[in-house]
Amino acid sequence: MFAALELPPANTPTGLIGDIGGTNCRLALASVLPSDPGGAPQTRLFAPMTLKCADFPTSEAGISHYLASVGAPPPAAAALAVAGPVQDGRAHLTNAQWQLEETALQSALGIRTVRLMNDFAAMAFAALVMGPADLAWIGPPVQGRAGGNIAIMGPGTGFGLAALAGGRDEGLLVTEGGHADFAPADLEEVELLRVLMHRHGRVAVELVLSGRGLENLHAARAEIAGARPPGLNAAAITEAAAQGNADAAATVAKFCDMLASVAGNYALSLGAQGGVFIAGGIMPRLMKRLDAVAFRARFEAKGRFAAYLRDIPTQVIIADDGSLRGAARAWTKMVP
Repeated sequence: MFAALELPPANTPTGLIGDIGGTNCRLALASVLPSDPGGAPQTRLFAPMTLKCADFPTSEAGISHYLASVGAPPPAAAALAVAGPVQDGRAHLTNAQWQLEETALQSALGIRTVRLMNDFAAMAFAALVMGPADLAWIGPPVQGRAGGNIAIMGPGTGFGLAALAGGRDEGLLVTEGGHADFAPADLEEVELLRVLMHRHGRVAVELVLSGRGLENLHAARAEIAGARPPGLNAAAITEAAAQGNADAAATVAKFCDMLASVAGNYALSLGAQGGVFIAGGIMPRLMKRLDAVAFRARFEAKGRFAAYLRDIPTQVIIADDGSLRGAARAWTKMVP
């Protein structure tokens, strides 16, 4: 998909594409090019670059650095996926200090049109163009309902949730479901919730299902066991689990169970009979530890609606350029 260190051909419509998260800012250029003779035009991404948000005081500074580094003039249009809510053309990253505004970006960068979108809105668009190599099944390859709603959710720096009504990008539904209240599904989770409420007050889904959430769970489990919290970060916890550490492995297993339960809740809430796609930056590491049978059991454990959920497919988006591809799909709708 990427043509690294190469700029789009001259005299072709070119756009700036971005995936701006709480930690990293990933940028690329997009162009619509002919495919095989007689085939439909294809969107390709060129000159990808990843920047650390903390290295730049503003989004304008980071994007300007990118355009100068690749030697590209400001394109006519930009589509930027951001890890936070977008309202009235403005966004403040939920887990970083950057603030973005469409009109300010247009003025500072010399770009005629800038569109900001929630990063999981971009992932929703991307879900429509994912192929078999971009996805990994959790459980059996259930067909799902043709034309049914689809949901896209998952843990990264935060927890994102979006949906497509009717499985079409015109039916995009952007949500902040990651900030909904977390609900325990067994007695162990009731105790975890008690500890987390004592520490943090209100416990949202994101507080337990994110990189930070994995750390919170590990510390809470240690407190319940009467042990000293180990103070490990999310990467260290998953690595310890892979190395056979029992406490870390139990934390990761609990995290996956809770993710499955939340996915089932949102599948019901959104009527996602077309499928549930799990995305997010920490999923590639978790896939090696995720028990598909246990995940589906928790996903479907919704009493009288177990059969309803049994017919809903669950897949993980394993492509590492999903948000960029979704933003590129949004950009194509901006091309005259």
